[in-house]
Amino acid sequence: MISTPRLNFFCLSSSKHKVQAKKFHVHELTHASVYSKTKRIIDIFGAIVGLAITAILFIPIAIAMQLDDPGPVLYRQKRCGLNAKPFVIWKFRSMIVDADQKQHLVPNQAQGQIFKNECDPRVTRVGRFLRRTSLDEFPQFWNVLWGDMSLVGTRPPTVTEVANYKPHHFSRLKVRPGLTGEWQVKGRSNIKNFEDIVQMDLDYQYKWSIQYDLFLIWQTVGVIFSRKGAC
Repeated sequence: MISTPRLNFFCLSSSKHKVQAKKFHVHELTHASVYSKTKRIIDIFGAIVGLAITAILFIPIAIAMQLDDPGPVLYRQKRCGLNAKPFVIWKFRSMIVDADQKQHLVPNQAQGQIFKNECDPRVTRVGRFLRRTSLDEFPQFWNVLWGDMSLVGTRPPTVTEVANYKPHHFSRLKVRPGLTGEWQVKGRSNIKNFEDIVQMDLDYQYKWSIQYDLFLIWQTVGVIFSRKGAC
């Protein structure tokens, strides 16, 4: 690991009435995986393949989405990445158009800083299929190609989550967030305790190697085809 001075980063949180800058003090202790050229080459190759598949699926998904619930095909959300640096994450939209405004109407079945509901009524019929097959995540290959994310890493936290972090939670931000990771192959939506997610993210950092990344990618393929872990 490489230690560098204490840095300040900003993540922007927004509400219906205002946009507020939230300042975080993160002691940057960058993980070795961030500097691995081999990991970056794998990310670029995987992202190119993933984006090619996404391009093929885009029109069929867009048509199905408009027939089910007309609106934007893509959903964007601000997340916090490496050392809390903000970036925009992309997904195929799996919820109704005004889902964010209706979140307060849905009970949270998770504990801690995350929001989860196994069968969220805001999820559309097409969206449920996209989530079961993980196709909703495919636009994130663009985030991987751009360098905001990695194929394998920690779960990408929302701005709201990071705003409520306790000191030990910031250790999750020492690596780039991943399209997949330990949380993905160990249950995804079935994991409802935020501290369990944090522990898995820290375990990933401890166990990290190129071989372990490839193992998690292989495990993820199995999870996708078995359609486990997503409602």
